[in-house]
Amino acid sequence: MSAQSHSTPLSLLTSSSTSYSQTDRIHVFWAEGMLNHDAGKGVFDTGIDPGFLDVLENHPENSSRIKNMVSILKRGPISPFISWHSGRPALLSELLSFHTPEYIDELVEADRSGGKVICSGTFLNPGSWDASLLAAGTTLSAMKQILVGPAKIAYALVRPPGHHAQPSQADGYCFLNNAGLAIQLALNSGCKKVAVTDIDVHYGNGTAEGFYQSNKVLTISLHMNHGSWGPSHPQSGSVDEIGEGEGEGYNLNIPLPNGTGDKGYEIAMRELVVPAVEKFEPDMMVLVIGQDSSAFDPNGRQCLTMEGYRAIGRIIRGLADKHSDQRLLIVQEGGYHLTYSAYCLHATLEGVLNLPLPLLDDPVAYYPEDEAIAIKVISSIKHYHKDVVPFLREA
Repeated sequence: MSAQSHSTPLSLLTSSSTSYSQTDRIHVFWAEGMLNHDAGKGVFDTGIDPGFLDVLENHPENSSRIKNMVSILKRGPISPFISWHSGRPALLSELLSFHTPEYIDELVEADRSGGKVICSGTFLNPGSWDASLLAAGTTLSAMKQILVGPAKIAYALVRPPGHHAQPSQADGYCFLNNAGLAIQLALNSGCKKVAVTDIDVHYGNGTAEGFYQSNKVLTISLHMNHGSWGPSHPQSGSVDEIGEGEGEGYNLNIPLPNGTGDKGYEIAMRELVVPAVEKFEPDMMVLVIGQDSSAFDPNGRQCLTMEGYRAIGRIIRGLADKHSDQRLLIVQEGGYHLTYSAYCLHATLEGVLNLPLPLLDDPVAYYPEDEAIAIKVISSIKHYHKDVVPFLREA
């Protein structure tokens, strides 16, 4: 089933007597130099040319996907709500707030040597390191804009992605953990508690690893139940990975069954994410987004549509309004369908803006949903959290 795409007239959204403020705009941080990262061609993300295919595909994490995200925010109906800011490269010294010196040295040397296959699917080629520094610095700039004002809501539109990058290990197309660096900046700048919700289809293992022993950061990841995928990604993303030491209970994994869909994700958000964030009471919110949870992404099977992303955006906005003085950083991760990812981004930001009407209809609509299995899984995770997670057990 498909639907024609149309725009809600902006006049319908701005005709009320409500006064508009910094929470009615999204400050987008972007730098063209991030397009220079080229992970090559091959069979999907392998870089392999088997010799018997006439047409090889671009690596899924390619510049075209991000170009469409930029263009839909510049020329789509959400554009009047967007303020644009230039990104910057991170300093090497800034990277050490999350990553080890040895790991950074390894990446610098790989760049000087002309590139390196860091791990499966993760290619540091000429131009990749500079793009990575831009992604990290741009995300730091977005967070700083929130910390010092005047922005309340900022979006780091960055690549290469970062949430799989651990303190001393690249993984899953990621070299530097952009969100992790921004979270640490918030803590270093006086924030007492940061809540991170990651809706990329894959487990945000790098961010979780970086704060696994901290009770100052609540990391929540809703992801496909994919498990570990090798030495670079030893974490399974299972419910029993809850943190260690002071961080015990502050890493909440929500592995969802394939095909969970819009209704299942909204239930998971309301039954699992909202109560945890409410109990944690953060003074900064971070939303890590990946459109690879969509119904048509080549790298995921979760069947979210634009309406599902819109609902997630609304829920996160409500939590930010209540707990973090409306302060919310959004960080881009995956999303590999060249056109639909841009639409899903647009819908997510519509939700974050809490607009009364959709600005865009879904051009490809949805698969039929059956959330019954997802509801059972969510109920099971909820019981597990209440039994095992200390801060959720407390009265």
